[in-house]
Amino acid sequence: LVAALVLAISPAVVGLNRGNIADTAMTLFLVLAADAMSAALASGRQRYLVYAAIWVGIAFQTKMLEAWLVLPAFALAYLFGREEPWSRKLRQVAVAGIVAIVVSLSWMTVVTLTPAHDRPYVDGSQNNSVFTQVFVYDGFGRTNQQGAFQQFLGGVPINPDVLDGPPPQWNRLLKGDMGRDVGWLLPAALVIGISGLFTRRRSYFILWAGWLIPMALVFSDVFIVHGYYTAALSPPIGAILGAGVASLWESRSDVRKVVLRQCGAAGLIVAGTVAYALWLTRSSGADAPGWLGPVAAGMAVASFVLLMATAAWPRRRILATALFASTAAVLVIPASGAVLVASGHQGYMNSPFESKRTTAMYNVLGGLSSGKASSAILPIFEKLQGGSPYVMAVYTSAVASIFTAASGKEFLPIGGFTGSIPEPTIGQLEGMIRAGKFHLVLLTGGHDPRLNWFAHHCQRLGPGGGSAGLFTCSPA
Repeated sequence: LVAALVLAISPAVVGLNRGNIADTAMTLFLVLAADAMSAALASGRQRYLVYAAIWVGIAFQTKMLEAWLVLPAFALAYLFGREEPWSRKLRQVAVAGIVAIVVSLSWMTVVTLTPAHDRPYVDGSQNNSVFTQVFVYDGFGRTNQQGAFQQFLGGVPINPDVLDGPPPQWNRLLKGDMGRDVGWLLPAALVIGISGLFTRRRSYFILWAGWLIPMALVFSDVFIVHGYYTAALSPPIGAILGAGVASLWESRSDVRKVVLRQCGAAGLIVAGTVAYALWLTRSSGADAPGWLGPVAAGMAVASFVLLMATAAWPRRRILATALFASTAAVLVIPASGAVLVASGHQGYMNSPFESKRTTAMYNVLGGLSSGKASSAILPIFEKLQGGSPYVMAVYTSAVASIFTAASGKEFLPIGGFTGSIPEPTIGQLEGMIRAGKFHLVLLTGGHDPRLNWFAHHCQRLGPGGGSAGLFTCSPA
């Protein structure tokens, strides 16, 4: 229940679920996989390992390599969490691993075996390969080593300042917008998760800490990352904190020295978590509700006193009250942030307590992506469209998607999402013009040979120069 509560109030999760993003489904499938792994740890049956592998495979098809980050944790939890012969455990894990790979790569294999002329070009690859798209463009091309990703940008070095999110660094998830997305409870979860590896719940903590730590390290180190990715950290954070509360509740019957040690550690974790949350709310320069800081600090003090009282007088009712107060104290600030995101009609690109400047920037981006800026000029394009199937051709699918979302009509993208994809070629574009597929072209400038071809072979509509502007192309 505590784990579910932490997941439900996570600002990253609330913001993510207010948009149409695949990370929501991937997170669900990974939680179902972890549920199957829990059944496997309890029973030792192969079928639950296979169920977990199937869920991970489906999660991979939802968000690619990110889903595989949980596989080492699942394998280690089973290998070290079951008291059985190693040969049997290794065989069971190997079977599950094969199932995970087969399910994960099934759709990609079908795409690869389909002749290129019978399917769309695979965006994100220079060779029409879905494996390149998944493992390079959206995989290792996201790491700090820029070489793999530069091929999609013509070899131009990438400046981290123009990308969404801070540059790679060890504390990227603990400050700024990413800290206010998911960092609130991350230090507490790391402390409890690592210490839990030395308790009788070792397999449980291997499972969830093994999900949390590798994924957090990857998010801290990859070169291109968006804040809403961090929602995938909320399930393990919730599971670990829930286990911490459960462990404290179970300690009530232990000797007083053990209770004192555990309650003292819990008090320090609560105090540190609330103090860190107060710093996060103020670090952006945003105007947090005036009551939030004093209330959170007061709740932290009250919970610390109750925990110390439990250590002195280990009574069931006092401990229950202390656990309730401690949980409320560490959740009040992130829960308030989640409420602000929802009540402010914000979405997956926003973070709670963000500065006014950041909010204004995302409001402008939201207006552009929703098609508000393009809806005013769409009637002009549609009037010039004539009888062509495509309203017009545009440079990159990022631009095409804005017009399509606003009108529901088809716009021909050139160069894929980044503009660097060699599809369609100049020859293909000439053939489509001759076939009457389109005759209008909206160019935004650049050095792409296809843009230069349009600028030299088509007629500009209106004043201007270079390869930017609105052009009409004759079939002749």
